[in-house]
Amino acid sequence: MTDRSTLRQAPGAAGTRILGVGSFQPEKIVTNDDLSKIMDTNDQWIRERVGIVERRFAEKDESLVDMAVKAGTAALADAGVDPSEVDTVILPNCTMPTQIPNAAAQVADRIGITHPAAFDLNAACAGFCYGIGVASDLIRAGSAKKALVIGAEKLTDHVDPVDRANAIIFADGAGAAVVGAADTAQIGPVAWGSAGEHVDLIYMRDDKWIYQEGQSVFRWATTQIAPIAMQALDLAGLEPSDVDVLIPHQANLRIVEAIAKKLRAKGAREDMVVADDIRYSGNTSSASIPLALDHMRKAGTAKPGDVVLAVGFGAGLSYAGQAFVCP
Repeated sequence: MTDRSTLRQAPGAAGTRILGVGSFQPEKIVTNDDLSKIMDTNDQWIRERVGIVERRFAEKDESLVDMAVKAGTAALADAGVDPSEVDTVILPNCTMPTQIPNAAAQVADRIGITHPAAFDLNAACAGFCYGIGVASDLIRAGSAKKALVIGAEKLTDHVDPVDRANAIIFADGAGAAVVGAADTAQIGPVAWGSAGEHVDLIYMRDDKWIYQEGQSVFRWATTQIAPIAMQALDLAGLEPSDVDVLIPHQANLRIVEAIAKKLRAKGAREDMVVADDIRYSGNTSSASIPLALDHMRKAGTAKPGDVVLAVGFGAGLSYAGQAFVCP
């Protein structure tokens, strides 16, 4: 027998961190009063039901890829990272109009990232947290050095414009984060999973419109997501009192407030800042958490060094969350 070479693995990083974030929203603002002109609804009913004041809709010629390019470019600038340094692009989304080619490779090429590993990830509204988890683990395993994670959605392509249950909620946008190596952990382990027995609560119909059983999803989210958030803290070795900023997926302001209330009952501080970006952004699925983070950083409500707890949940039913240090 001849001697064989020994397999080896690439050395990984001791920890990971978010180096920078960025976001993009279309210019077109759609108010509740605008929607009341085309369907049986009104401003008060929408505010009381889901907490939304206005949302952004992309124009017909403004694509998911267009929005992702702008958010990704902004995140790289914020991180001070040149596109040539990025070797992995992960693009969580559930509204890309074609299965192939994927969005990630197109976005990478347009940004100027040369020959990266590039793939889309579909965990619906949990997608960004899934993407951060994957990026962090790839870097710790030595399979990547710097990763660009972009949650981007054009949900208006898949919502019946006169469907009062969904048209008042969903919107368009993109948010991104650059993930790199760190000497110590600044991104906690991902707590994730799925409840496939509830797959019929949110899905895309044959006519390409999104369907959801709103009340059933509301009950599931308000009972099941706080424990996932607690699990993410436990995996990271943190207590609820350590959390400075809570960013749940911006699905419904009542859901967001219910999750925050349950975490405070477990010991989270009263001064914990809770994202309410849904008020002016609507539900942007995989883009909602990075959009909220970028907006909160710019507003000064999320500050560098703050401990952020993010948790996403949505169709699948899929869920994921992790704690990380705000860049």
